[in-house]
Amino acid sequence: MESKSQQAEETGGVPGGVTGIVFPGMGPQDFSVSGKFLLIDPVASEMLAEASDTVGYDVFARYKDSTSDYSEEAQIAFLVVCLALARWAETTQGVSPQFCAGPSFGGKGAAVYSGALAFGDAVRLTSRLARYEAAFFTEECPGIVTHSFARTPRAVLDTISAELTASGEWHEISCHIDDDFYMLSLRDERLEWFQKRLRAEGGMPLYTMDPPMHASLFAPLRDKVEAELFGELRFADPRIPVVADQDGSVRTTADGVRGMLLDGFVKPVVWPAVVDTLLRSGVRDLCVAGPDSLFSRVPRTTRNFRVDQIGPRSVLQPRPTRA
Repeated sequence: MESKSQQAEETGGVPGGVTGIVFPGMGPQDFSVSGKFLLIDPVASEMLAEASDTVGYDVFARYKDSTSDYSEEAQIAFLVVCLALARWAETTQGVSPQFCAGPSFGGKGAAVYSGALAFGDAVRLTSRLARYEAAFFTEECPGIVTHSFARTPRAVLDTISAELTASGEWHEISCHIDDDFYMLSLRDERLEWFQKRLRAEGGMPLYTMDPPMHASLFAPLRDKVEAELFGELRFADPRIPVVADQDGSVRTTADGVRGMLLDGFVKPVVWPAVVDTLLRSGVRDLCVAGPDSLFSRVPRTTRNFRVDQIGPRSVLQPRPTRA
């Protein structure tokens, strides 16, 4: 076990450092693990029951039968898993964050955890958003995907982007994860070409998200959601500051968190900006609450923080307690 002096040395002289909590963006889940956690963990089970009452159907049953990684019920289940893991971190590991962040889908978890949005409202929002997005990307903006890729420096991405522009192809960066890790939204008809160009330049294509996210082209969806969904929500000033995933700004008001969630439709995630803000705020310990293989692992995160990635698999296994 590390001494307090050793911890202070590792955290730049700040004894124990300041703790931040991150709710990760959503990716494919392993149902055998997440499903087991939802049934076994008492907090998760209670929250899952509340979520089912809120939407009027058995979320777990639909999640079990879901064939899509991003179905409505999968999104609700992911929200529940992340928030229950955050509670587990508090009660079991003694985590007491002074800052909160939630890139991409994680923004909903951050809004709830910070106290800016009630859990029931977040569940209703997640449910209805899934339906709005499905309709929008089927009827009004079809054929767009968001593709993630690594080992691609910005200069290389700019070269490939220039080729897309020269051919008249719309495209936008949707996420900036690390110095050589991005997500790009583009027409699915050009995805194969894009992947080949990445490989030719030494890049590594990863996975494709459908529905897509975080691009100015989706402004009509943002406006519709604000007009028809957000008017029903009550936001409060957060109890702990929320770091916006678009620019690293610190949101301490209800309107600030509300705006962050809406901006997520049309502005890219810029994770380095979040990291910079957390560092300036003295954060040295970072708890990532939720299934994650991205934000907790990239060098921008691991070289700046002591990271505790708390996922369902790790919670279901014995873990040492924190000092």
